[in-house]
Amino acid sequence: MVKTRQWVLRNRATDQPILKGPDATFALITSETGVPNDGQVLIKTLCFSNDPSQRGWIDAVTDNERLYVPLLPQGSPMPAYALAEIFESRTDSLNRGDLVRVWTGWSEYAVVDAQLCTKLPLLPNRLSPTHHLGALGITGLTAFFGMTDVAQATKDDVVVVSGAAGATGSMAVQIAKNVIGCKKVIGIAGSDSKCKWVESLGADMCLNYKSSTFPEELAQVTPEFVNVYFDNAGGDILSLLFTRMARYGRIAACGAIANYNHASNRSIGVKNWFEVVAMRLQIKGFVVKDYTARFEEALQVLMNALAEGKLKIDSEVEHVIESDFENVPVVWMKLFTGANQGKLITRL
Repeated sequence: MVKTRQWVLRNRATDQPILKGPDATFALITSETGVPNDGQVLIKTLCFSNDPSQRGWIDAVTDNERLYVPLLPQGSPMPAYALAEIFESRTDSLNRGDLVRVWTGWSEYAVVDAQLCTKLPLLPNRLSPTHHLGALGITGLTAFFGMTDVAQATKDDVVVVSGAAGATGSMAVQIAKNVIGCKKVIGIAGSDSKCKWVESLGADMCLNYKSSTFPEELAQVTPEFVNVYFDNAGGDILSLLFTRMARYGRIAACGAIANYNHASNRSIGVKNWFEVVAMRLQIKGFVVKDYTARFEEALQVLMNALAEGKLKIDSEVEHVIESDFENVPVVWMKLFTGANQGKLITRL
């Protein structure tokens, strides 16, 4: 049993989460972990994964029945994937000092079931273990299954990826171009510098959606139209892509970051819906946990691609911020301002 600080949900968020004041979304508390029972471990958190999907779990507007993860009860720690060190073990499968990826919460220490922990190997080429939270973790798996199983991208396809400078988008670009070998891969990102970086990953081109001529530029680079759209954005970008999809095009709906902090604004939606009918489009939403039974298989594919030089996984595909525990929510909020390039990770 050890004392630990935790960030817990105080007030559900209607729009932008509030970081300070009486209406703050989160509260910092101190509690005790309890003692691990047989089959459990006490972990010490080293790093947190920051993911846009966490926003949905604290929403004040969304119906709990419409979520794939139940709404977080008030007073509970914000859930997150983490890199952690085993501090105390009551299982033969894990020893003190082992490095694990674990589904936990915003807590310095926690008692968790050992089955929630994945013991992590050393990565090749002296890569940082933080990549187990990003390109070689849940983020990379999301990109892999979204591009291969959901969108069913092939070498003959023209592919567009929104949020291409983000954690999932940057991996989706690389998987499409360098692993599958799609004939044209176009990224969409929020600045010229991010676009240049996306092109360095293998994209044939990347467009800045903040450009005043973005719609015209998209039309110019898709004269043959788009077979696959990997959507991380929703909103206006999705509406525009409807008009550029080829007949029988496939859309993998991975995220909707344009909408996450605007739940109360029902005017934010999609337009050009008749394009779905006229072009016989297929739109499929997915959640990576649907593929849990195949995680090991997919990670092996990604590791092989890394060994063959098909994936660029280095310090540029993640944005690691050193942080005091007091600033964990502040770092997480950077996801929604476009401050990160690649995977955003909080290192304590």
